[in-house]
Amino acid sequence: MPQVLFLWMLFGALCSLGKTMSREEKHRLRNQVVEMFDHAYQNYMDHAYPADELMPLTCRGRVRGLEPSRGDIDDALGKFSLTLIDTLDTLVLLNKTTEFEAAVRRVLSDVRLDNDIVVSVFETNIRVLGGLLGGHSMAVMLKEGGQHMQWYQDELLHMAKDIGLRLLPAFNTSSGLPYPRVNLKYGVRGPETRTGTETDTCTACAGTIILEFAALSRFTGDPVFEAHARRALDFLWEKRQRNSNLVGTTINIHSGEWVRRDSGVGAGIDSYYEYLLKAYILLGDDLFLQRFNIHYASIMKYISQPPLLLDVHIHKPLLPARTWMDSLLAFFPGLQVLKGDIRPAIETHEMLYQVTKKHNFLPEAFTTDFRVHWAQHPLRPEFAESTYFLYKATGDPYYLEAGRTILDNLNRFARVPCGFAAMKDVRTGSHEDRMDSFFLAEMFKYLFLLFAEGEDLPFDVEDYVFTTEAHLLPLSLSTAPHSPSVPVNRTSEEELDDSNFDWTCPNTRLLFPDPAFPRNLRDPIRSVIDKSCPRPTPYREPGMGRPPLRAQDFMANNLEHLELLRRMGVSLIHLKDGRVQLVQHATQAVSAVAAEDGVRFMQEMMELSSQQQKEQLPPRAIQIVSHPFFGRVVLTAGPAQFGTDLSKSSTGVRGFVTVAEPYSGCTEITNAEYIQGRIALLQRGQCMFAEKARHIQKAGAIGGIVIDDNEGSSSDTAPLFQMAGDGRSTDDITLPLLFLFHKEGNILLEALKEYREVEVLLSDKARDRGVEAQEAEEDCLTEATTPTSFEPIGQSQMSTLELDESAPEEVASSQEEVSPVDEDTSPAEEVSAPREEASPVEAEANLSQPEEERDSERREEPEVPGSTDSSNQSVDELLADWQEDLEAFQQMEKDEL
Repeated sequence: MPQVLFLWMLFGALCSLGKTMSREEKHRLRNQVVEMFDHAYQNYMDHAYPADELMPLTCRGRVRGLEPSRGDIDDALGKFSLTLIDTLDTLVLLNKTTEFEAAVRRVLSDVRLDNDIVVSVFETNIRVLGGLLGGHSMAVMLKEGGQHMQWYQDELLHMAKDIGLRLLPAFNTSSGLPYPRVNLKYGVRGPETRTGTETDTCTACAGTIILEFAALSRFTGDPVFEAHARRALDFLWEKRQRNSNLVGTTINIHSGEWVRRDSGVGAGIDSYYEYLLKAYILLGDDLFLQRFNIHYASIMKYISQPPLLLDVHIHKPLLPARTWMDSLLAFFPGLQVLKGDIRPAIETHEMLYQVTKKHNFLPEAFTTDFRVHWAQHPLRPEFAESTYFLYKATGDPYYLEAGRTILDNLNRFARVPCGFAAMKDVRTGSHEDRMDSFFLAEMFKYLFLLFAEGEDLPFDVEDYVFTTEAHLLPLSLSTAPHSPSVPVNRTSEEELDDSNFDWTCPNTRLLFPDPAFPRNLRDPIRSVIDKSCPRPTPYREPGMGRPPLRAQDFMANNLEHLELLRRMGVSLIHLKDGRVQLVQHATQAVSAVAAEDGVRFMQEMMELSSQQQKEQLPPRAIQIVSHPFFGRVVLTAGPAQFGTDLSKSSTGVRGFVTVAEPYSGCTEITNAEYIQGRIALLQRGQCMFAEKARHIQKAGAIGGIVIDDNEGSSSDTAPLFQMAGDGRSTDDITLPLLFLFHKEGNILLEALKEYREVEVLLSDKARDRGVEAQEAEEDCLTEATTPTSFEPIGQSQMSTLELDESAPEEVASSQEEVSPVDEDTSPAEEVSAPREEASPVEAEANLSQPEEERDSERREEPEVPGSTDSSNQSVDELLADWQEDLEAFQQMEKDEL
């Protein structure tokens, strides 16, 4: 076996012309990372353990089955204290050896792996098996050091083998590809398993097994795990599209047919490519590097359009599959660093950095012109990962500043008293009640390593490879004894000349002799995203006739327009509901110029559709600004089509909240003396929204919040909607009225119950705390973040020109589609709004059509939330938590000053 070439890039410093960061400043930021980790980890242990994850807005644990289902997201939860297992090796890296030892003892005594529960094979492998193996690696390392873990006898490894054996039944398929889910107790066969009927899995789900399973085989000496993982990888390789050498996103686990034939480097495929390269690094098998290099060449040929990474069709890789990118592809610049391809890594990372600075976080998906497509951000670590690897490769302090931006945004926008909350909408700054385990497993590892010096680390990270969950596996496994029975399938086509492959990474000093070179790569990308560079008009040959048809002029019933579309390769498909669907076939255009006109027409149609979407009001924000929240808790609210337009208000409407009597707000308000000058809380139902608004306005309220009466409803799982008027003029309503689902409303009611006086800000998006908020905090418990200005973020427009992934396969593989348009309509109405089925992730960013509401039955008025019930946690305990939080911020401010 040839000597394994470890690709952790320790190449020469490549400093930009910017100011270098002092050692003291790096030390301060390193300490800030540790403080933030402590805040997240301790809140999980205090409020959530032994639950799988922390719900940071409600300060409790997420237990599967007790909370409303979030769909596939919940498949990661198996009632096995997921966050604690996922965090084990992070504790060691951050020099928290005592906490690590205590955590290991907790895992050994409390965690059960034989629960009757269906879990994701992929998530359980990378988070639980990977976490146990990473913890075992750290425990062995500490034990060999002679000071810690002397009692350890491979207990975590035994648990790792246990969970590995429970995952193995999923691999019992004719192809060797695993089922996507498995029952930890019963496997996949039989009615008691409640699984085993699935036919499809994602490429990453089947191809992200080899590191953990091979490590388990080599740690234990049992080859069965590595053999199954290799078989799955072999099958995926055999099923690649042989002309493009790309793989699709979803595959049938029995037949091997591609179900989704779009290919990219983001969601559904990402870690498959990552594991091919890292399997070579960890195991030293040249076969994995050969396969990776073949795939990588195709990625750079078809998918990479620097700085963009755009999905294509595997059979026709010159055809784009969609017009947006997802945030998971942010890992790819880091992988390119391991590959040694630094230039495109710099370019793509810069694009991602500018999008981050524009929206504070990477939206879950964003368009090719860098607008928000899906507005969520679940605190993903991939951008921090690539930032770390690029700093390792270049030594450029620019990436330290990028890391500082990540830290600042997490503290400014995601930090809440009980941890860090995912962003429900990066445009409004509203939160989601989730803190995924990967936030502790990955984010703090990469940020700590970014700012740490060599002497700050308890071990040499160059001796380990990071899994996709950032778990640490020792490179010594490449020489660990393993059974020769592990198959190594080498087909004739893989017996390739070594000259076809890059076996080493080039030295960046030779690549970039000019230290300003990285900056020269970044500046044009920054300009594009800042819209400072106009797009050039496509060249049109002289004498080609009149200008092509413009989307805004198109009429679906105009025969001349239809003929112009035909010449551009655009055809119409008539649907049963009377609409038509536009489809472009570039090869059917009468000329290359006409095909370009067709592409431009489709792009214009997308923009026209996006403009139509602007007619729908975007979500609003309700920000709790009083003590002890100080603006850190932001709730996503639905707007009304009447009353004050908060988007036109620079300050929003701020006031204390009071529950109206009657709570329905459907008759004259009886507690008007308490409502006057305040924001009224109302319950949905019994009358029109406009009627509620008129009653509280008459009582002197300055605003209103309607709370859904449907118990369990949440913007996590349902799209927000606009509150419509009552069919007559609503010009007399001059106050703002916002809508909260039941779950978000309960957060506000519980705060009111606990603190009596709760002040909120109603606005179009979350604001930074102003001077008044700072003074209020100083009167209580000096808040210690340095105030910074908030740059308003424009509302994004969702693309409707994406491929319809539910369309017939033959269409999806070769055509670009436009959302259906109605016939016989005016040009402004011809493009319908997106008709995608909203997933739990997508739904949070969408607004449904306006609703009018009148309940026929009169509801019994609920007891006004007030002072009678005590919450589960005392005021003193909550204040103690917040006191600690605020003191930490105060210390951070002192350090900064």
